[in-house]
Amino acid sequence: MAPFGVSIVEPEIPLAETEKTGKKRFQFSVFAYNRAMNTQTLRLFVLAADKLNISAAGRELGLVPAVSSARLAKLEHQLGVELLHRSTRKVSLSLEGAEFLPYAREILAQEDAALAALGQGSAEATGTLRFTAPSTFAQLYIAPILAKFQDQHPGVTLDLRLSDTQFDLIEGSYDLALRNAPLIDTSLKGRKLANDKRILCAAPDYLETYGELKTPDDLAKHKLIAFRQIRARTLKTAHGATATFDPDATNCPLIMDDGLSQKLATIAGAGISMNSLWSIQEELASGALRHVLPEYEAAEENVLWLIYPKSNVLSPKVRVFMDFLVAEIGANPPWEKSEN
Repeated sequence: MAPFGVSIVEPEIPLAETEKTGKKRFQFSVFAYNRAMNTQTLRLFVLAADKLNISAAGRELGLVPAVSSARLAKLEHQLGVELLHRSTRKVSLSLEGAEFLPYAREILAQEDAALAALGQGSAEATGTLRFTAPSTFAQLYIAPILAKFQDQHPGVTLDLRLSDTQFDLIEGSYDLALRNAPLIDTSLKGRKLANDKRILCAAPDYLETYGELKTPDDLAKHKLIAFRQIRARTLKTAHGATATFDPDATNCPLIMDDGLSQKLATIAGAGISMNSLWSIQEELASGALRHVLPEYEAAEENVLWLIYPKSNVLSPKVRVFMDFLVAEIGANPPWEKSEN
């Protein structure tokens, strides 16, 4: 008898043809796979997609290159689509392969969890974890602690995509992401890492040249730096007074989409910007930046979230990495120490 979770009898994966090309694409409103598609082949496909190397993926599973290629070819024949583009020089993921990949990962996670529940297999965290996070935050707080995580979980390979551009978790086949925006997508779940307090700041030289701000109305006389979009942001005090930080209503010579660049421009005296406290705590402490209108902060309840695709099971590699980040960063955020 096959191990629990391996042989699952379901309808075949529905396929449809696009009107323009006639090319078959997956429709995953309800995902299933047939009896002939064993999970070992799915594991081979996931590894090949991660490594973009079929032979290397096969070696990790103890398979010779010819067997690996044959098994993937059989899987593609069963599905009726090409999952991996192959040439003499490289392997790349096809459009259909990219659509299929997150569902293959989900099946493997379900199998691992089911076997662990029965005392079979291993609940140890292993495999490749694809994680995306804002580059500035990762440089300051995540990169310095990665060696410690590797020592604790040597079986996990971290594949990091660090950028202030937000990637789609499902389309990009990411296991986990760090976001500093409200969780709106119902296909995702989140765990709070830490608060994300945002304040106004400027360089001392800028304030000496253009003058100190005494009230929020003084913002209209200054140069403001906007991040990504020119939109009004509400400010508040601890006593309930409110004001507005509105680059569009005043002089806004700079609009940027990179947090580190915004901070560096502010340090250089380009204007007043709104920044997360975690990104500028060292500059505030050294005097390179000054807190402007210190009684005010962004009114939104900004939070740093660890988000992941909604699933019936959380794989060990995702769970241990989230636990690690919460323990190392979220339990006692370094940027909050600077305020005390």
